Amino acid sequence: MPPPERVPAPGVNATGEIEELLTHGELTVEGRIREASNTVLRCTVTHEGVSTDCVYKPVKGEQPLWDFPDGNLAQREVAAYLVSEATGWGLVPTTVLRDGPYGEGMVQRWITSPQQDPGEGGLLALVEGEEAGEGWKPVALASRGPGRTALLVHADDPRLRRLAVLDAVINNSDRKGGHLLPAPDGRLYGIDHGVTFHTDDKLRTLLWGWAGEPLTDEAREVLAALDARLTAGTPLATRLAELITAAELAAVRDRVTRLLRSGRHPQPSGQWPAIPWPPV
Repeated sequence: MPPPERVPAPGVNATGEIEELLTHGELTVEGRIREASNTVLRCTVTHEGVSTDCVYKPVKGEQPLWDFPDGNLAQREVAAYLVSEATGWGLVPTTVLRDGPYGEGMVQRWITSPQQDPGEGGLLALVEGEEAGEGWKPVALASRGPGRTALLVHADDPRLRRLAVLDAVINNSDRKGGHLLPAPDGRLYGIDHGVTFHTDDKLRTLLWGWAGEPLTDEAREVLAALDARLTAGTPLATRLAELITAAELAAVRDRVTRLLRSGRHPQPSGQWPAIPWPPV
């Protein structure tokens, strides 16, 4: 029997074909990612002679959280993917909910990034002084040891700016530097969206550089289209209602409405830590 054909790195591949592969393919566990707080398994998935690498996060491996219901982080990951696809920006790797070797869980296409440290990829940096410099946006002062501080900055990059808008919509409470994956084809992906869609304002991110600034024309157009797609009874709203609660879905609609009305990137609320820890 010939070996399965490997699906190339993410690019212009048909999303439906990847979803089919991830949903119906046979999962083979290759190893565990030990650094993750929940169970994260690296796998291959094979279907009808086609194979690709993926991540499998079984619900059974989720650690309880005080502010999120038990056993539904995988559903939130899928919901984040669906909203990302609805924007047309494709910022989240293809993600499905399915059964696997250890029960139901989230399965997401593996993204091979040329640098796993986002600082090496020109997305994040620590700079001396209080000025971000051309091409960078300031985030916060960071400690570099006793009596030493530096300014944490992120790139003034349109890909990051789109991700900041998506995070505001899905209320991402854990946008760390390690969750930013630049792909070899120039695209940027965000991963790890289990703690999203809360009804309370829990936005916690490293991408505050545009806080209070006007949204781009592109972002306003995307949000207006997303607002229409979130109307009750639409395919997106119907599918999201299967993954998050009615109150959480209403909160998504409200956040989109507020972004459109203000026309600006949100600012930290002051009622929740603005930056995740650890930041990377």
